[in-house]
Amino acid sequence: MAKNGVFAMALQQLDSAAKRLKVDESWLTVLRHPERELTVSCPVEMDDGSIHVFTGHRVQHSSARGPCKGGIRFHPSVTLDEVKALSMWMTWKCAVVKIPYGGAKGGIQVDVTKLSTPEIRRLTRRYTAAIMPIIGPRRDIPAPDVNTNSETMGWIMDTVSMLQGSTVLDIVTGKAIDLGGSLGRREATGRGVMFNTLELLKRLDKTALETTVAVQGFGNVGSVSADLLQKQGCKIVAVSDLSGAYYNPDGLPISEMIDYCLKSPNHYLQGFDSGGISRISNKELLELDVDVLVPAALEKQITEDNVENIRARAIVEGANGPTTPDAEKILVGKGKYVVPDILANSGGVVVSYFEWVQSIQAFFWDEDAVNRNLERVMIESFADVWNLAQKKKVDLRNAAMMIAVDRVANALAERGIFP
Repeated sequence: MAKNGVFAMALQQLDSAAKRLKVDESWLTVLRHPERELTVSCPVEMDDGSIHVFTGHRVQHSSARGPCKGGIRFHPSVTLDEVKALSMWMTWKCAVVKIPYGGAKGGIQVDVTKLSTPEIRRLTRRYTAAIMPIIGPRRDIPAPDVNTNSETMGWIMDTVSMLQGSTVLDIVTGKAIDLGGSLGRREATGRGVMFNTLELLKRLDKTALETTVAVQGFGNVGSVSADLLQKQGCKIVAVSDLSGAYYNPDGLPISEMIDYCLKSPNHYLQGFDSGGISRISNKELLELDVDVLVPAALEKQITEDNVENIRARAIVEGANGPTTPDAEKILVGKGKYVVPDILANSGGVVVSYFEWVQSIQAFFWDEDAVNRNLERVMIESFADVWNLAQKKKVDLRNAAMMIAVDRVANALAERGIFP
Protein backbone atom coordinates (compact mmCIF):
# COMPACT_ATOMS: atom_id res chain seq x y z
CA MET A 1 0.00 0.00 0.00
CA ALA A 2 1.38 3.34 -1.04
CA LYS A 3 1.97 5.49 1.99
CA ASN A 4 0.47 8.54 0.35
CA GLY A 5 -2.07 6.72 -1.82
CA VAL A 6 -5.80 7.34 -1.66
CA PHE A 7 -6.41 3.99 0.05
CA ALA A 8 -4.14 5.13 2.89
CA MET A 9 -6.30 8.26 3.05
CA ALA A 10 -9.47 6.14 3.23
CA LEU A 11 -7.97 4.02 6.03
CA GLN A 12 -7.04 7.16 7.96
CA GLN A 13 -10.65 8.34 7.81
CA LEU A 14 -11.92 4.91 8.91
CA ASP A 15 -9.50 4.72 11.83
CA SER A 16 -10.49 8.19 13.02
CA ALA A 17 -14.18 7.29 13.13
CA ALA A 18 -13.56 3.83 14.62
CA LYS A 19 -11.51 5.33 17.44
CA ARG A 20 -14.34 7.70 18.39
CA LEU A 21 -16.87 4.85 18.21
CA LYS A 22 -14.60 2.48 20.14
CA VAL A 23 -15.17 -0.17 17.45
CA ASP A 24 -13.93 -3.61 18.48
CA GLU A 25 -10.46 -4.18 17.00
CA SER A 26 -11.56 -7.44 15.40
CA TRP A 27 -14.34 -5.78 13.42
CA LEU A 28 -12.08 -2.86 12.54
CA THR A 29 -9.57 -5.31 11.09
CA VAL A 30 -12.31 -6.75 8.87
CA LEU A 31 -13.43 -3.28 7.74
CA ARG A 32 -9.87 -2.31 6.81
CA HIS A 33 -9.68 -5.11 4.23
CA PRO A 34 -11.75 -5.32 1.02
CA GLU A 35 -13.59 -8.62 0.68
CA ARG A 36 -12.44 -9.18 -2.88
CA GLU A 37 -9.98 -7.62 -5.35
CA LEU A 38 -9.96 -8.66 -9.00
CA THR A 39 -7.44 -7.46 -11.58
CA VAL A 40 -8.04 -8.43 -15.20
CA SER A 41 -6.22 -8.12 -18.50
CA CYS A 42 -8.43 -6.96 -21.36
CA PRO A 43 -6.99 -7.63 -24.82
CA VAL A 44 -8.81 -5.54 -27.44
CA GLU A 45 -8.51 -5.58 -31.21
CA MET A 46 -8.00 -1.96 -32.26
CA ASP A 47 -9.38 -0.40 -35.42
CA ASP A 48 -6.04 -0.82 -37.20
CA GLY A 49 -6.01 -4.56 -36.50
CA SER A 50 -3.41 -4.42 -33.70
CA ILE A 51 -4.14 -5.82 -30.24
CA HIS A 52 -3.70 -3.73 -27.11
CA VAL A 53 -3.99 -5.13 -23.58
CA PHE A 54 -5.66 -2.87 -21.00
CA THR A 55 -5.63 -3.44 -17.22
CA GLY A 56 -8.90 -3.35 -15.31
CA HIS A 57 -9.94 -3.79 -11.69
CA ARG A 58 -13.09 -4.54 -9.68
CA VAL A 59 -12.96 -4.34 -5.89
CA GLN A 60 -15.74 -5.28 -3.48
CA HIS A 61 -15.14 -3.76 -0.07
CA SER A 62 -18.11 -4.99 1.95
CA SER A 63 -21.33 -6.92 1.42
CA ALA A 64 -22.32 -6.87 5.10
CA ARG A 65 -25.40 -4.69 4.47
CA GLY A 66 -26.35 -6.01 1.04
CA PRO A 67 -25.11 -6.45 -2.55
CA CYS A 68 -22.05 -4.41 -3.46
CA LYS A 69 -22.58 -1.24 -5.49
CA GLY A 70 -20.23 1.12 -7.26
CA GLY A 71 -19.27 2.79 -10.49
CA ILE A 72 -16.81 1.93 -13.23
CA ARG A 73 -14.37 4.59 -14.41
CA PHE A 74 -12.21 4.76 -17.53
CA HIS A 75 -9.21 6.97 -16.82
CA PRO A 76 -5.40 6.94 -17.25
CA SER A 77 -4.92 7.36 -13.47
CA VAL A 78 -6.86 4.23 -12.48
CA THR A 79 -4.88 2.01 -10.10
CA LEU A 80 -5.80 -0.81 -7.74
CA ASP A 81 -5.02 1.50 -4.79
CA GLU A 82 -7.51 4.08 -6.09
CA VAL A 83 -10.23 1.50 -6.78
CA LYS A 84 -9.82 0.02 -3.27
CA ALA A 85 -10.28 3.46 -1.72
CA LEU A 86 -13.31 4.24 -3.86
CA SER A 87 -14.91 0.89 -2.97
CA MET A 88 -14.46 1.62 0.74
CA TRP A 89 -15.98 5.09 0.36
CA MET A 90 -18.94 3.50 -1.43
CA THR A 91 -19.54 1.29 1.61
CA TRP A 92 -19.78 4.35 3.86
CA LYS A 93 -21.80 6.29 1.30
CA CYS A 94 -24.47 3.58 1.12
CA ALA A 95 -24.56 3.21 4.89
CA VAL A 96 -24.84 6.90 5.72
CA VAL A 97 -27.98 7.23 3.56
CA LYS A 98 -29.41 3.87 4.77
CA ILE A 99 -29.30 2.21 1.34
CA PRO A 100 -29.06 -1.62 1.71
CA TYR A 101 -25.88 -1.95 -0.31
CA GLY A 102 -22.19 -2.48 0.36
CA GLY A 103 -19.39 -0.77 -1.51
CA ALA A 104 -17.61 -1.71 -4.73
CA LYS A 105 -15.75 0.08 -7.51
CA GLY A 106 -14.22 -0.72 -10.85
CA GLY A 107 -11.98 0.88 -13.42
CA ILE A 108 -9.83 0.48 -16.49
CA GLN A 109 -6.56 2.32 -16.98
CA VAL A 110 -7.21 3.95 -20.36
CA ASP A 111 -7.27 7.34 -22.06
CA VAL A 112 -10.63 7.21 -23.82
CA THR A 113 -9.85 10.34 -25.85
CA LYS A 114 -7.39 8.22 -27.84
CA LEU A 115 -9.93 5.47 -28.64
CA SER A 116 -12.75 5.34 -31.15
CA THR A 117 -16.29 4.51 -30.01
CA PRO A 118 -16.06 0.95 -31.43
CA GLU A 119 -12.77 0.44 -29.53
CA ILE A 120 -14.34 1.67 -26.28
CA ARG A 121 -17.31 -0.62 -26.86
CA ARG A 122 -15.08 -3.66 -27.43
CA LEU A 123 -13.02 -2.78 -24.35
CA THR A 124 -16.19 -2.45 -22.25
CA ARG A 125 -17.52 -5.81 -23.39
CA ARG A 126 -14.20 -7.58 -22.78
CA TYR A 127 -13.89 -6.04 -19.30
CA THR A 128 -17.49 -7.04 -18.53
CA ALA A 129 -16.83 -10.65 -19.54
CA ALA A 130 -13.69 -10.66 -17.36
CA ILE A 131 -15.47 -9.43 -14.21
CA MET A 132 -18.68 -11.42 -14.75
CA PRO A 133 -17.73 -14.12 -12.21
CA ILE A 134 -18.05 -11.62 -9.38
CA ILE A 135 -20.91 -9.32 -10.47
CA GLY A 136 -24.66 -9.89 -10.50
CA PRO A 137 -28.00 -8.28 -9.52
CA ARG A 138 -27.79 -9.75 -6.00
CA ARG A 139 -23.99 -9.67 -5.78
CA ASP A 140 -22.47 -6.52 -7.28
CA ILE A 141 -24.24 -3.94 -9.44
CA PRO A 142 -21.97 -1.58 -11.46
CA ALA A 143 -22.90 1.99 -12.45
CA PRO A 144 -21.38 4.92 -14.41
CA ASP A 145 -18.45 6.94 -13.10
CA VAL A 146 -15.68 9.05 -14.70
CA ASN A 147 -15.78 8.75 -18.52
CA THR A 148 -18.59 6.17 -18.49
CA ASN A 149 -22.29 6.83 -19.04
CA SER A 150 -25.66 5.28 -19.86
CA GLU A 151 -24.33 4.00 -23.20
CA THR A 152 -21.50 2.18 -21.39
CA MET A 153 -24.01 0.64 -18.99
CA GLY A 154 -26.10 -0.51 -21.95
CA TRP A 155 -23.09 -2.35 -23.39
CA ILE A 156 -22.44 -4.01 -20.02
CA MET A 157 -26.08 -5.04 -19.65
CA ASP A 158 -26.17 -6.41 -23.19
CA THR A 159 -22.91 -8.34 -22.74
CA VAL A 160 -24.16 -10.04 -19.58
CA SER A 161 -27.55 -10.72 -21.19
CA MET A 162 -25.98 -12.30 -24.28
CA LEU A 163 -23.68 -14.51 -22.22
CA GLN A 164 -26.50 -15.59 -19.89
CA GLY A 165 -29.09 -16.02 -22.61
CA SER A 166 -31.71 -13.73 -21.04
CA THR A 167 -32.17 -10.00 -20.55
CA VAL A 168 -30.76 -8.88 -17.21
CA LEU A 169 -31.97 -5.33 -16.62
CA ASP A 170 -30.88 -5.21 -12.98
CA ILE A 171 -27.19 -6.05 -13.58
CA VAL A 172 -26.30 -2.32 -13.78
CA THR A 173 -27.84 1.05 -12.96
CA GLY A 174 -27.45 4.33 -14.80
CA LYS A 175 -28.88 2.78 -17.97
CA ALA A 176 -30.81 4.59 -20.70
CA ILE A 177 -34.53 4.91 -20.01
CA ASP A 178 -35.34 2.54 -22.89
CA LEU A 179 -33.19 -0.14 -21.22
CA GLY A 180 -34.82 0.05 -17.81
CA GLY A 181 -33.08 3.15 -16.52
CA SER A 182 -34.68 5.49 -13.99
CA LEU A 183 -35.93 8.96 -14.71
CA GLY A 184 -33.82 11.44 -12.75
CA ARG A 185 -30.76 9.17 -12.51
CA ARG A 186 -28.47 11.31 -14.69
CA GLU A 187 -29.06 14.39 -12.52
CA ALA A 188 -29.16 12.52 -9.22
CA THR A 189 -25.59 13.09 -7.97
CA GLY A 190 -25.67 16.79 -8.81
CA ARG A 191 -29.16 17.10 -7.34
CA GLY A 192 -27.87 15.52 -4.14
CA VAL A 193 -25.04 18.07 -4.04
CA MET A 194 -27.65 20.80 -4.42
CA PHE A 195 -29.81 19.46 -1.57
CA ASN A 196 -26.80 19.15 0.73
CA THR A 197 -25.66 22.68 -0.10
CA LEU A 198 -29.10 24.14 0.61
CA GLU A 199 -29.37 22.23 3.89
CA LEU A 200 -25.98 23.56 4.99
CA LEU A 201 -26.96 27.11 4.04
CA LYS A 202 -30.07 26.79 6.24
CA ARG A 203 -27.89 25.82 9.22
CA LEU A 204 -25.65 28.82 8.51
CA ASP A 205 -28.67 31.18 8.30
CA LYS A 206 -27.78 32.06 4.73
CA THR A 207 -30.08 32.23 1.71
CA ALA A 208 -29.27 30.91 -1.75
CA LEU A 209 -29.73 34.39 -3.20
CA GLU A 210 -26.79 35.74 -1.18
CA THR A 211 -24.52 32.76 -1.87
CA THR A 212 -21.61 32.64 -4.31
CA VAL A 213 -20.37 29.29 -5.59
CA ALA A 214 -17.34 27.99 -7.52
CA VAL A 215 -17.50 24.53 -9.09
CA GLN A 216 -14.39 22.57 -10.05
CA GLY A 217 -15.27 20.07 -12.77
CA PHE A 218 -17.98 20.43 -15.41
CA GLY A 219 -18.81 16.80 -16.12
CA ASN A 220 -22.11 15.28 -15.14
CA VAL A 221 -21.79 16.04 -11.42
CA GLY A 222 -20.30 19.52 -11.68
CA SER A 223 -22.52 20.80 -14.48
CA VAL A 224 -25.75 19.53 -12.90
CA SER A 225 -24.73 20.87 -9.47
CA ALA A 226 -23.98 24.29 -10.94
CA ASP A 227 -27.19 24.35 -12.97
CA LEU A 228 -29.48 23.32 -10.11
CA LEU A 229 -27.81 25.61 -7.56
CA GLN A 230 -28.15 28.52 -9.97
CA LYS A 231 -31.85 27.72 -10.44
CA GLN A 232 -32.20 27.86 -6.64
CA GLY A 233 -30.78 31.39 -6.66
CA CYS A 234 -27.06 30.87 -6.02
CA LYS A 235 -24.58 32.88 -8.06
CA ILE A 236 -22.17 30.52 -9.85
CA VAL A 237 -19.08 32.66 -10.38
CA ALA A 238 -16.61 30.03 -11.64
CA VAL A 239 -16.52 26.58 -13.23
CA SER A 240 -13.73 24.52 -14.77
CA ASP A 241 -13.00 21.45 -16.84
CA LEU A 242 -9.90 20.02 -18.53
CA SER A 243 -9.82 23.01 -20.90
CA GLY A 244 -9.41 25.51 -18.05
CA ALA A 245 -11.44 27.61 -15.62
CA TYR A 246 -14.00 30.31 -16.43
CA TYR A 247 -14.81 33.19 -14.07
CA ASN A 248 -17.37 35.98 -13.92
CA PRO A 249 -17.99 37.71 -10.57
CA ASP A 250 -21.50 38.63 -11.78
CA GLY A 251 -22.39 34.99 -12.48
CA LEU A 252 -21.91 32.58 -15.37
CA PRO A 253 -24.53 31.51 -17.96
CA ILE A 254 -24.53 27.88 -16.83
CA SER A 255 -27.34 26.69 -19.13
CA GLU A 256 -25.53 28.14 -22.16
CA MET A 257 -22.29 26.51 -21.08
CA ILE A 258 -23.99 23.11 -20.72
CA ASP A 259 -25.52 23.43 -24.20
CA TYR A 260 -22.11 24.40 -25.59
CA CYS A 261 -20.47 21.31 -24.04
CA LEU A 262 -23.05 19.01 -25.58
CA LYS A 263 -21.92 20.09 -29.07
CA SER A 264 -18.20 20.79 -28.55
CA PRO A 265 -15.33 18.34 -29.27
CA ASN A 266 -14.82 15.99 -26.29
CA HIS A 267 -17.67 17.93 -24.61
CA TYR A 268 -15.25 20.50 -23.15
CA LEU A 269 -15.80 24.23 -22.54
CA GLN A 270 -12.79 25.04 -24.75
CA GLY A 271 -13.67 28.04 -26.91
CA PHE A 272 -16.75 29.14 -24.94
CA ASP A 273 -17.05 32.90 -24.84
CA SER A 274 -19.60 35.24 -23.32
CA GLY A 275 -19.57 38.78 -21.98
CA GLY A 276 -17.72 39.33 -18.71
CA ILE A 277 -15.99 35.94 -18.62
CA SER A 278 -12.28 35.75 -17.90
CA ARG A 279 -10.03 32.71 -17.97
CA ILE A 280 -8.33 31.72 -14.73
CA SER A 281 -6.31 28.71 -13.66
CA ASN A 282 -7.75 25.75 -11.79
CA LYS A 283 -5.56 26.79 -8.84
CA GLU A 284 -7.16 30.23 -8.84
CA LEU A 285 -10.66 28.73 -8.96
CA LEU A 286 -10.01 26.64 -5.84
CA GLU A 287 -8.74 29.73 -4.03
CA LEU A 288 -11.56 32.13 -4.95
CA ASP A 289 -13.26 34.12 -2.19
CA VAL A 290 -16.68 32.41 -2.42
CA ASP A 291 -19.22 31.13 0.06
CA VAL A 292 -19.26 27.56 -1.28
CA LEU A 293 -16.64 25.59 -3.20
CA VAL A 294 -17.79 22.40 -4.94
CA PRO A 295 -14.81 20.23 -5.95
CA ALA A 296 -16.45 17.88 -8.47
CA ALA A 297 -13.43 16.57 -10.39
CA LEU A 298 -10.99 13.97 -9.02
CA GLU A 299 -9.31 13.00 -5.74
CA LYS A 300 -6.79 15.02 -3.71
CA GLN A 301 -7.50 18.52 -5.05
CA ILE A 302 -7.34 20.31 -1.68
CA THR A 303 -4.08 19.34 -0.01
CA GLU A 304 -1.53 20.68 2.46
CA ASP A 305 0.04 22.50 -0.51
CA ASN A 306 -2.94 24.79 -1.17
CA VAL A 307 -5.20 24.56 1.87
CA GLU A 308 -3.92 27.79 3.40
CA ASN A 309 -5.16 29.62 0.31
CA ILE A 310 -8.69 28.16 0.37
CA ARG A 311 -11.03 31.04 1.17
CA ALA A 312 -14.44 29.42 0.72
CA ARG A 313 -16.46 29.20 3.92
CA ALA A 314 -17.82 25.78 2.99
CA ILE A 315 -16.67 22.90 0.77
CA VAL A 316 -19.31 20.51 -0.56
CA GLU A 317 -17.54 17.50 -2.04
CA GLY A 318 -19.07 16.58 -5.39
CA ALA A 319 -16.08 14.34 -6.19
CA ASN A 320 -14.81 11.37 -4.19
CA GLY A 321 -11.88 12.18 -1.89
CA PRO A 322 -11.08 15.71 -3.12
CA THR A 323 -9.81 16.83 0.31
CA THR A 324 -6.92 15.12 2.07
CA PRO A 325 -7.30 14.42 5.82
CA ASP A 326 -4.45 16.75 6.79
CA ALA A 327 -5.89 19.56 4.69
CA GLU A 328 -9.33 19.03 6.18
CA LYS A 329 -7.97 19.37 9.72
CA ILE A 330 -6.67 22.80 8.78
CA LEU A 331 -9.98 23.81 7.14
CA VAL A 332 -12.02 22.69 10.16
CA GLY A 333 -9.55 24.39 12.48
CA LYS A 334 -10.32 27.64 10.66
CA GLY A 335 -14.04 27.19 11.26
CA LYS A 336 -14.87 26.08 7.73
CA TYR A 337 -17.44 23.40 6.93
CA VAL A 338 -16.70 20.37 4.76
CA VAL A 339 -19.74 18.36 3.66
CA PRO A 340 -18.01 15.03 2.99
CA ASP A 341 -18.23 13.09 -0.25
CA ILE A 342 -19.96 10.09 1.34
CA LEU A 343 -22.91 12.39 2.09
CA ALA A 344 -22.64 15.21 -0.45
CA ASN A 345 -22.46 13.10 -3.62
CA SER A 346 -24.55 10.15 -2.46
CA GLY A 347 -27.56 11.19 -4.55
CA GLY A 348 -26.29 9.02 -7.40
CA VAL A 349 -26.26 5.80 -5.41
CA VAL A 350 -29.63 6.62 -3.85
CA VAL A 351 -31.31 6.87 -7.26
CA SER A 352 -29.27 3.89 -8.46
CA TYR A 353 -30.98 1.98 -5.66
CA PHE A 354 -34.33 3.31 -6.85
CA GLU A 355 -33.50 2.16 -10.40
CA TRP A 356 -32.47 -1.29 -9.19
CA VAL A 357 -35.75 -1.66 -7.28
CA GLN A 358 -37.73 -0.53 -10.33
CA SER A 359 -35.88 -2.98 -12.62
CA ILE A 360 -36.50 -5.88 -10.22
CA GLN A 361 -40.20 -5.04 -10.00
CA ALA A 362 -40.55 -4.05 -13.69
CA PHE A 363 -42.56 -1.11 -12.35
CA PHE A 364 -41.20 2.35 -13.09
CA TRP A 365 -41.80 5.62 -11.27
CA ASP A 366 -42.35 9.09 -12.71
CA GLU A 367 -39.58 11.66 -12.30
CA ASP A 368 -41.39 13.62 -9.60
CA ALA A 369 -41.58 10.48 -7.44
CA VAL A 370 -37.85 9.83 -7.93
CA ASN A 371 -36.89 13.40 -7.04
CA ARG A 372 -39.24 13.56 -4.05
CA ASN A 373 -37.82 10.37 -2.61
CA LEU A 374 -34.26 11.55 -3.24
CA GLU A 375 -34.97 14.86 -1.50
CA ARG A 376 -36.43 13.05 1.50
CA VAL A 377 -33.40 10.76 1.83
CA MET A 378 -30.91 13.63 1.40
CA ILE A 379 -32.60 15.91 3.93
CA GLU A 380 -32.95 13.14 6.53
CA SER A 381 -29.35 12.00 6.04
CA PHE A 382 -27.95 15.53 6.28
CA ALA A 383 -29.93 16.10 9.48
CA ASP A 384 -28.58 12.84 10.97
CA VAL A 385 -25.01 13.90 10.23
CA TRP A 386 -25.43 17.52 11.33
CA ASN A 387 -27.14 16.58 14.58
CA LEU A 388 -24.49 14.01 15.50
CA ALA A 389 -21.73 16.52 14.68
CA GLN A 390 -23.33 19.03 17.05
CA LYS A 391 -23.90 16.42 19.76
CA LYS A 392 -20.41 14.92 19.64
CA LYS A 393 -18.67 18.19 18.76
CA VAL A 394 -16.96 16.70 15.71
CA ASP A 395 -16.71 17.85 12.09
CA LEU A 396 -19.21 16.68 9.48
CA ARG A 397 -16.94 14.00 7.98
CA ASN A 398 -16.31 12.34 11.31
CA ALA A 399 -20.03 12.47 12.06
CA ALA A 400 -20.90 10.89 8.70
CA MET A 401 -18.18 8.28 9.09
CA MET A 402 -19.29 7.46 12.64
CA ILE A 403 -22.86 6.86 11.44
CA ALA A 404 -21.71 4.76 8.47
CA VAL A 405 -19.05 2.71 10.27
CA ASP A 406 -21.39 2.02 13.17
CA ARG A 407 -24.08 0.70 10.81
CA VAL A 408 -21.65 -1.54 8.92
CA ALA A 409 -19.90 -2.79 12.06
CA ASN A 410 -23.28 -3.63 13.62
CA ALA A 411 -24.28 -5.54 10.47
CA LEU A 412 -21.02 -7.49 10.64
CA ALA A 413 -21.53 -8.33 14.30
CA GLU A 414 -25.12 -9.44 13.73
CA ARG A 415 -24.12 -11.67 10.81
CA GLY A 416 -21.00 -13.06 12.46
CA ILE A 417 -17.96 -14.47 10.66
CA PHE A 418 -18.43 -17.38 8.25
CA PRO A 419 -17.90 -20.26 8.82
